[in-house]
Amino acid sequence: MSNEALAMRGPVHGTKDAKRVAVGSGVGAVIETYDFIGFGTAAALYFNTAFFPGADPVTGTLASFATLGVGFAARPLGGIVGGHLGDKLGRKPVLVASLIIMGLATFAIGLLPTYAMVGVLAPTLLVIVRIIQGLAFGAEWGGAILMSYEHAPWRRKGALTGIVQAGFPVGLLLANLVFLFSVHLGDEWAWRIPFLASLALVIVGLIIRSKVPESPVFEDVKERGEIAKAPIVQVVKEDWRNILRGIGLRIAETAGYAVSVTYMISYLNSSKLADKNQTLIALCIAAAIGIFATWAWGSLTDRVGRKPVYVWSTAFAVVFGVPMFLLVNTGMFLFIVATIVIAYAVCQNSLAGAQGAWFPELFQAKTRSSGASLAYQISAMVSGFTPFITTLLFVAFGWVGPALLFSLYGAIGLWAAVSTRETWSRREREFAERVEAETPEPAHTH
Repeated sequence: MSNEALAMRGPVHGTKDAKRVAVGSGVGAVIETYDFIGFGTAAALYFNTAFFPGADPVTGTLASFATLGVGFAARPLGGIVGGHLGDKLGRKPVLVASLIIMGLATFAIGLLPTYAMVGVLAPTLLVIVRIIQGLAFGAEWGGAILMSYEHAPWRRKGALTGIVQAGFPVGLLLANLVFLFSVHLGDEWAWRIPFLASLALVIVGLIIRSKVPESPVFEDVKERGEIAKAPIVQVVKEDWRNILRGIGLRIAETAGYAVSVTYMISYLNSSKLADKNQTLIALCIAAAIGIFATWAWGSLTDRVGRKPVYVWSTAFAVVFGVPMFLLVNTGMFLFIVATIVIAYAVCQNSLAGAQGAWFPELFQAKTRSSGASLAYQISAMVSGFTPFITTLLFVAFGWVGPALLFSLYGAIGLWAAVSTRETWSRREREFAERVEAETPEPAHTH
């Protein structure tokens, strides 16, 4: 293992701020997810009537999901800008800026007029604000995950980045708890309150993030004068294969989630398999379990490697597509909850838990923010329009269409996992253990 590879991992024992950085990055992830994913819940349950009331139910749902997809389409641009700035200026400025932009955009959604108030201007404004959300969310992930990864000890990078990734189910849980509460306020306020309430979370997040120190790896790159002049261009030129692999790895997770959760809550509601209350309760249970599951999966990668977790999880997703819909089609609430829990805590959380450490390890330190962000966010475009595509498949083929699409996404992830190099093999784990034992632990880490 070269000295450059060692420098890319940061201090062997991590920094004294490693846990605080992980929690701080995780809190930001909670807020960003609350804002961004909350839109998905609102799109599935309310936006078809609030912003597209003239259409029949299916067309209204398609239009609502298309608006949802616009935000995902904007995420790669946010990832490019955020990744570039993260490699040029540092990880921390990107974290703070993305949180401010996301917070303002989300609060604005809660103030938007409906179609009944201003006509076609309403969905137009919704699309504009959704694009801003997408830009902010696209810039967020790379900075948050790299800050945690680069502060973490070598042998606990999976666990500490797992804390950041666990921020996403926390945000999902908070968003759906608020929607569960607001559902009793009537359709008008039921979707406004969750967005307006996000402002309080943003203020708390900014206070926490302002105290998080810059990445030691970025500081080392800066001191050595190795900051890339055009990191996006360099990483595309030198590491395009890993970017493509990263896209495939992410599609199984994010697009799979779009079928098994985002589309599923609409399917359960429209097919009269569960009412809004039951659907939101099932989501809340899955999200609560997902908080611990994501961290546990990330920790598991520290012990067995990144690749095995991904291979087995995507293989399971391939075979789970049809059973997933057969279970919810029974209309039994217990089966519905169990299905969503499995789809989320196993199929999605396992992949998200592994990504936190695997993605940064695929790229050089000087272009890591750009490379990881680009791979992560380009796949979001597929995810963003998946509920739209899934609705069309359902119209054409019934539930079998969405089921097979979920399995296809799992197969893409499985292919990517098999073709991507292991970055934390047994040899590397044993080497790290020896180096850790031979390197005195700084006094401030006790």
